Amino acid sequence: MTVNVVVQDRNGRLVTGLSRTDFELFDAGEPRAIADFRSEPAPISIAVLFDVSGSMDVAAKLSAARDAVKHLASWLEPGTDQVALFVFDTRLQELQSFTTEPAGVVRQLNSLRPFGSTSLYDAIAETGRQLGERRGPRHAMVVVTDGADNGSRRSAREVSEIASAIDVPVYILAVVSPLDHPGTETAVNRAPDSALTGPLNDLARWTGGALFIASAPAHASVAARQIVTELRHDYLMTFEPSARAGWHPLVVRTHDTNLAVRARNGYVAGSRVGRHLQD
Repeated sequence: MTVNVVVQDRNGRLVTGLSRTDFELFDAGEPRAIADFRSEPAPISIAVLFDVSGSMDVAAKLSAARDAVKHLASWLEPGTDQVALFVFDTRLQELQSFTTEPAGVVRQLNSLRPFGSTSLYDAIAETGRQLGERRGPRHAMVVVTDGADNGSRRSAREVSEIASAIDVPVYILAVVSPLDHPGTETAVNRAPDSALTGPLNDLARWTGGALFIASAPAHASVAARQIVTELRHDYLMTFEPSARAGWHPLVVRTHDTNLAVRARNGYVAGSRVGRHLQD
């Protein structure tokens, strides 16, 4: 089983150059040997999941979301990296299959028009399932949305279980107005349990991804660069998974306690689906 691991220092800067002996991996509290370890930069494969529901037609969100994808595409290497474009409202569509030409994805953005309700969690679950069927270690999903969900059959917790089980890091780039940007002085809704600071943040964290909130063009540019850089330079570790069926919490850490490690928080062995995600 492969685990993608991102390491940052206390200032949030990416830490590279670590070796296998710098890490420890625990499966349900039991130490596991790291059978294979890779740290060299490598091509990446990104599925962009783009929100075209009706709520994106408010406060220039669609235009900002298009720009965010353009920033993301600008950091990809044509002919080497792969990118696909999925769009969703109440249903999921694949507009562009995986290609090594990111310009093709950018062109598709011009035809998008917002409509309908938002089945965000359902779309993440289905895209994650499709990504899990692809070969290659550096796959990820980048969800570009305003964070609203009013039509999914699944909850955020259920989607997190699915995505964690198939080892697909989910990066969420939430495009919002300054009034909806949590933690800022301009924010109207500062509730700590809002969708952007609660369920969506948990979903990204559980899968080893991250949540970025963009209420200005500079935010999206910085987020796009960080996402691509993390994916290209993360650490890849493999270990022998347990034969015991059910949910297995994973902990990856470094011997240096000043470093922060981000990785998927568990996996499902056998036929049972895990129901107990760990914080």
